[in-house]
Amino acid sequence: MTIALILSGGTGTRLGFDIPKQYIEVNGRPIISYSIESLSSHNELDAIQIVADPVWQGQIQDWLAEEGECGKFRGFSSPGGNRQLSILNGLKDIREYAKDSDYVFIHDAARPLLTEKQITDCIAGAFGHDGVLPVLPMKDTVYSSTDGKKISALLNRSEIYAGQAPEMFQLGSYYEANCRLLPDKIWQINGSTEPAILAGLDVVMIPGDEGNFKITTKEDLERFRKILDDKVNFKMGRQR
Repeated sequence: MTIALILSGGTGTRLGFDIPKQYIEVNGRPIISYSIESLSSHNELDAIQIVADPVWQGQIQDWLAEEGECGKFRGFSSPGGNRQLSILNGLKDIREYAKDSDYVFIHDAARPLLTEKQITDCIAGAFGHDGVLPVLPMKDTVYSSTDGKKISALLNRSEIYAGQAPEMFQLGSYYEANCRLLPDKIWQINGSTEPAILAGLDVVMIPGDEGNFKITTKEDLERFRKILDDKVNFKMGRQR
């Protein structure tokens, strides 16, 4: 099995709305629904687990029913104290119905432009490995600074990559890698792949997708709106 774990436990309102960004409606749909649609429709994904605050779980179930996306949905997991603890809660619940040899596909609800190709590439790339990470090459010259005030070193940008979601890991080994960080080190984790690297797991890189950006700022939100509007206008133009 390959199980998608959607992270939707964030409660931040940095965009200036009174609800978390993943539940803001764009073109009549909550942002989270775009990821759910992409994951539900992919024939190589077998199940979906969603990390979400209990206050939103009923609403998400209503959206799933309205969009006809309930077929692969297996359940909710509780958010943790940080992103990685939310992932760990999801892993624990997934292990109730999946085998350790199965794979978990981790994606952010606030990345609504996940493509079928990116999903397929992750699944194919993970075969024979403990995990896979989509990456983007660095386009700018990269520097290091030890004090945040002056340049300490020039880094070789050909050896530096920016990691993206989604990330995919073999369930059992990744679960154990996270458990080894308890109780304290897991609070210091910033990216989903870090526990796997710290545990010495075999994680390969595949090309990322610059269009699969995370909605963090108002500019990101407007960019997403424009992309959807352009798609609608293009479709209407072709139908005339």
